[in-house]
Formats: sequence, C-alpha cells, structure tokens
Amino acid sequence: MRLQARLRPGEAQVTVVDPKSYMTYQPFLAEAAAGTVDPRHVVVPLRKVLPDCRVVLGRLEILEPARRHAVVSLPPPVRGTTEPGALEIDYDLLALAPGAVSRILPVPGLAEHGIGFRSVEEAVSLRNHVLEQLDLASSTRDPQLRQAALTFVFVGGGYAGTGALAELEDMARYATRHFHNIRAEDLRWVLVEAGDRILPETEPEVGRRTTEELRDRAIDVRLGTRLESVGDDGLVTLSDGSRFLARTLVWTAGVRANPVLARTGLALDAQGRLRCDATLRVLGADQVWAAGDCAAVPDLTRPGEFCAPNAQHAVRQAEVLADNLLAALRGEQPAAYRHESKGSITSLGLHKGVAQLRGRALHGRSAWLLHRAVHLRRLPTLDRKARVLFDWALGGLLKRETVSLSALQEPRAGFESLLDEERRDR
Repeated sequence: MRLQARLRPGEAQVTVVDPKSYMTYQPFLAEAAAGTVDPRHVVVPLRKVLPDCRVVLGRLEILEPARRHAVVSLPPPVRGTTEPGALEIDYDLLALAPGAVSRILPVPGLAEHGIGFRSVEEAVSLRNHVLEQLDLASSTRDPQLRQAALTFVFVGGGYAGTGALAELEDMARYATRHFHNIRAEDLRWVLVEAGDRILPETEPEVGRRTTEELRDRAIDVRLGTRLESVGDDGLVTLSDGSRFLARTLVWTAGVRANPVLARTGLALDAQGRLRCDATLRVLGADQVWAAGDCAAVPDLTRPGEFCAPNAQHAVRQAEVLADNLLAALRGEQPAAYRHESKGSITSLGLHKGVAQLRGRALHGRSAWLLHRAVHLRRLPTLDRKARVLFDWALGGLLKRETVSLSALQEPRAGFESLLDEERRDR
C-alpha cells in the first residue's frame, strides 16, 4: 500500500503474487475464534486495497535471480482438474515476504488429530469445534466421552497459542450458562510449553504475569513439557508422564520460514530465512529484497542479534522496504532498518490482558484496552477499522453469540446425504 501510494504515475508496474486474495491480520485471529470480531473483518481483500497493482493468485515455483525471472503456478481453472497452469514473470526488483508456516514435529498422531491456528479458516473451524464439544458433552451418557469432549489441549505457549486458548476459554466458559448439565468448572484447559516460560517473545515479567493470570482461571499450564503422542482414541501423552483423553488438540508450537524459500537459490540462514543486510536487501542478490518472518535482518539495536519474527518488526520493515524499493528504482541510497522494541501486549479474553511497556507493567482491563487500541491503529484500511470497532461496540451492548456453524466446513454434506437416502429408497 505504501509503495502504491508513493509511486509516480507510470513509474513502475507492481505485481503482487499470493495464494490467497486477501491478507490476514494475525493479531485478531484469537478474537475471530472467540466470536468477538467477525472473521471477515480481520482479512483485507487485496484487489480492493491495491487497485493500482496487478494481483495474481498463485505460488512461486521457480526463481532465477540471475535472469530476474520467476515462474508462478496458478490455481486449477476448472473444478475437478488437478493440473494448475503456470505464469512466467520477468521483474526488475523482487520483494519476498511469504512469511512463516507452522513448524510440525514428528509427533505420533499429531498429523491425524492436531488442529492448526495460522489462518482465519482455522480460527473459525476451531471455534465451531469447541462449541460442538460442549453440545456433545451435554448430550452423551458416556462419562469418558464427556470428559474427553470437555478437555482442550493447546501445545505451544507463544502469542498464538496463549491468545487462542485464553480467548476460547473465556468464550466457552460463557457458553456453559446455556447448558443445563455443564458448568464452567467441568471444562479442562491445558497449555503445554516445552520452554521454561510462556510468551518467550516478550519480557520475562510478561510471561510470568500471564502464567499467573491463566492459572488463576484454573488453566493447567505445563512448563518444560512436550507432547509425546496422540492416540486414535484421543489419548494424549505428555513428557511429564501424564496421560488423559482429549478430543481437542491445538498445535501452535512455533513457526518456521516458508519452505518456498528453499527453491529460490538465495542465501538462507540455519532457520531457512533469507539472509539480509540492514537495508532489507538479500545478501548476494542486489535486486532481491525481503521483510517479515521470512527475513533474517540484523537488529541494529542489539548488535550480533537478528530481528524477532513478530508483527512489531514486520509492519515497520514493510514501510522501510517500500521506501528502499523506491530508492533502488530511482538510483538513490536505501535506508537501514532500525527499531527498538516498545514492549509487548497480550489479550487474554474479554476485559483481560497483560502488557509491558518501557518497563511499566499493565494488567487486566487497562492492558486489554491498550491491546485493542494498538491493533486497531495498525489494522490496514479505514474500512476494516470501522467494521472491527462496530463489532466491539455491538459486543458491548449485546450478549456473546455462541452458535456453532460446523456445516460451513462441509457445505455439501447435507445435500449429499439426501442423495444417498434417495438412492437407497430406489
């Protein structure tokens, strides 16, 4: 958006390649999962906000930096076909920002039973799943099945895992008031973290206070613990020797650089990120630039270290990246990226949060309000800001919505079942 606004008429053509037609504002995923914000309002349609850019839905397949040439695979043009088309693109300057993907470990049963939390689709699916488990627990007469349905395990105590668990626990606790045979105390929430503290991206004090807040809400926080396996029957085994049944296991145990970078032939670090200098230029490729979670950028405020893969750096690197692309286009000198962390903020549900700003700690409603104010300011476009603000205002006036729309995940299931019944009747 910054590059689009600062280009002179006819100066350059900007092509944006992405597998999806929208950008997701990740900090609001937890609120989308809890139903506090409409999921459509945490995504920004690319073609709407980038009218002067060429938007191509596709994935990078081949990159030839020496020729300044890329090959992009396109989605299959017709339903039922499997072979995508391909588009060849020549460029003068290239900016790579594919971000990160979930880091999946070879834990037995994880691939079959785990639920991710990196996209708005996964957030909506998880919300529906949690509410479905309450319905199942209320209806079943099997005590073992009931307990498994009411047990929710989150693996990974970073921003994503902690925020998602806190928001969903808050929502589910509220939802229990509509069930005659389920109390909030019947729900079991477990947060499993392999490290010695949660929220390792933040200051130690924020992690400590967040742990206290969660434990005060009867959430079982297991530090220094790993997931060992997940059985077909839902049996969860942890490294501390504990075993229990759970029908919900959410995997948020870290991220890794997008694997597409391995096909670029560019310089990568040990984590698979693009090695960049302080101006965000990829080392050894003068015409290639990078930013965000996929880029290993030297942190000039902490000599010898690299910028953490978080939104605070990503949104600021984006601004510098746009300016440096313009500088390269106009034969000017690029600027170095430099940003000193101002602190961290975490929302833990409605009216709950923890924050640390320049040595000052905030807790409860004040931290929660600050979280909303900061991210509302950062949310792209005035349209999305207004819609999210309206969601919050409406939520403050009316009660929470706790209906599950699980049929959205398989919209043709009802139609297909009717066809099956009709065939049987014949």
